[in-house]
Amino acid sequence: MAKGIEIRAAHFPGRAPIDAYGNGGFRFADMSHRGSILCLPSGIHGWDMDMSKPLSAENFRRVLDEANDIEVLLVGTGTELRRLPEELKLALKSRGISSDPMSTGAAVRTFNIMLAEQRAVAAALIAV
Repeated sequence: MAKGIEIRAAHFPGRAPIDAYGNGGFRFADMSHRGSILCLPSGIHGWDMDMSKPLSAENFRRVLDEANDIEVLLVGTGTELRRLPEELKLALKSRGISSDPMSTGAAVRTFNIMLAEQRAVAAALIAV
């Protein structure tokens, strides 16, 4: 018997470069996602984040949970650069993660290069 539609959290179970961004989302691995994303060692995850929400340690919980496999976190803060709060920087640093905030476009480009170099990189990308 059919169960009906099952709604699950957005997740791509692998590492992939970002092919395009804009119009409120991203394209990667022959798919598209509307909204912000986290590109982590465990895959690409939908992220409930936008430019109006605070850049807090709580909003980066999934990144912190995967800290053992991340050396560099690129934070795409949208169309404008936003500084990372001290609380978040300290939480990342205490787990061995170097963080670098930049516009989302710059973060996408940098992520793709570092991923191609097989570096231990992750990205938190706010949709633009």
